Amino acid sequence: MSKKKLRSQEWYGRTGKDGFIYRSWMKNQGLPHHLFEGEKPVIGICNTWSEFTPCNAHFKELAESLKQGIWEAGGFPLEFPVMSLGECSIKPTAMLFRNLASMDVEESIRANPMDGVVLMCGCDKTTPSLVMGAASVDLPTMVISGGPMLVGRFKGRKIGTSDIWRLAEDFKMGRISQEEMIEAEAAMSRSRGSCAPMGTASTMAAMVESLGLSLPDNATIPAADSRRKVLAHMTGIRIVEMVKEDMKMSKILTRKAFENSIMVNAALGGSTNFILHLTAIAKRIGVEIDLTDFDHFSAKIPLIANVQPSGEYWVEDLFYAGGLPAVMREIESALHRDEITANGKTIGENISKAECYDRELIGTMEKPIKPDSGIAVLKGNLCPSGAVIKPSAATPGLLTHTGKAVVFETIDDFKAKVDDPNLDVDENSVLVLKNVGPKGYPGMPEVGNMTLPKKILEKGIKDMVRISDGRMSGTGFGTVVLHVSPESAIGGPLALVQDGDMIELNVPNRTLNLLISDEEFEKRKAAFKPLELPYDRGYVNLFLDRVNQAHDGVDFDFLQGSSGSEVKRDSH
Repeated sequence: MSKKKLRSQEWYGRTGKDGFIYRSWMKNQGLPHHLFEGEKPVIGICNTWSEFTPCNAHFKELAESLKQGIWEAGGFPLEFPVMSLGECSIKPTAMLFRNLASMDVEESIRANPMDGVVLMCGCDKTTPSLVMGAASVDLPTMVISGGPMLVGRFKGRKIGTSDIWRLAEDFKMGRISQEEMIEAEAAMSRSRGSCAPMGTASTMAAMVESLGLSLPDNATIPAADSRRKVLAHMTGIRIVEMVKEDMKMSKILTRKAFENSIMVNAALGGSTNFILHLTAIAKRIGVEIDLTDFDHFSAKIPLIANVQPSGEYWVEDLFYAGGLPAVMREIESALHRDEITANGKTIGENISKAECYDRELIGTMEKPIKPDSGIAVLKGNLCPSGAVIKPSAATPGLLTHTGKAVVFETIDDFKAKVDDPNLDVDENSVLVLKNVGPKGYPGMPEVGNMTLPKKILEKGIKDMVRISDGRMSGTGFGTVVLHVSPESAIGGPLALVQDGDMIELNVPNRTLNLLISDEEFEKRKAAFKPLELPYDRGYVNLFLDRVNQAHDGVDFDFLQGSSGSEVKRDSH
């Protein structure tokens, strides 16, 4: 059997002028000629390092461990940068630029001479953007995540990102000072890595591990732990083997792999953002999933991991208790265990010897941490295309609730009115925030878990039903209905809600309804005027013109479906 020609040889294997051009300038980096002769697979290292993305700021060092593994296995590593998305810094939201970064990744991989690629991901949107872009090219691909930061310590207690919401309430109520808030800032973020709870970053790391795109333990090894470097080294070895085996992403990302990932996310109480990103990735690789799949495959899985915001502990603690393999072992009867993963083994083989070392951290199917987990998908006249809620992070008594709407037309309207002592609101009200969906507030920001009105906090109330067409940080919690689709900015039913309307939420029945007559509904719909969107140039204009709604993953319509890795003829 003849050996398959490496893709990189379409560049480096040429003779005459064309070969000269592709090789000569590369040699100014001190690279010897034999590296270009076709025996060593070229492995692209897609690095989202940036000092504006602090969760990924250690990636230069991590890349060196990755390169060592690639060299050891006989590969030729070449690192390249792509747009980095730092959730804590970028305005108006990193989600606005997820699709742009995915296009950067796709075209960087397609246009350059690489045979396989390792995606270096960390902060929330860097993982889905890189996986989406790579899926559209379909080369042998692995993911190495940056890992969670070590748990913070503040005034004798552990703190992490979920405590931001608690600290914000304390500050609003005058229980802590600005000086104490500054002290807490440093105490919380005391090491490299992404958020300490099961926020979106760790949810995404778990997503790629459960899909089979990474080595086992990728999701939970802390960023500061030397074993993260070892994982990178071993990833480097394995990606070279994957190229030789021609194990492309499409061989791993099957329909059953996506079903596994949904079930694992339920067991973790992972971020609601998981829905948007997994849906977008599936559509890029050509696998059809929709909101009903998230509800169906989550429904039979209880909360197994006792990790904030759904539980009590942290991702660092989960690693010490056995990590994601131990969590998956507890739900293995529900998983598709024969699905192949990047290390060449099946999911079942990867978790067969996993052990739990702490039952406070990892429950069982018979004795779970909580009976409800995953993501519930709601339908009704307020969300005909769907809305989502995370029951494990909600107040049980509010999962069935009827209350009077208190409406905020925009995020600025919310900020101006929420703490007004004259606001007509009580603990039974339903807070409704409009125009924060994909188009209404371009990019769909994480403002859905609205802070409670001060007059409500003064009563000692900690939670209320909140509804929006926006998103929520994976570190957030509360009885928060998100991703209402279609969004209000384009005339979705949420746009029609008025102060004083009664809204009925019934999570057990999976319904969300606005309790007005059909006649009144149609009257308001006829009077609706779309929101004026003040963008007329550049990428944001493209986003507004071509972005899908939340139930379709907020991706661009023209990017769905893999287009392969063929190299177009050059013009040299």
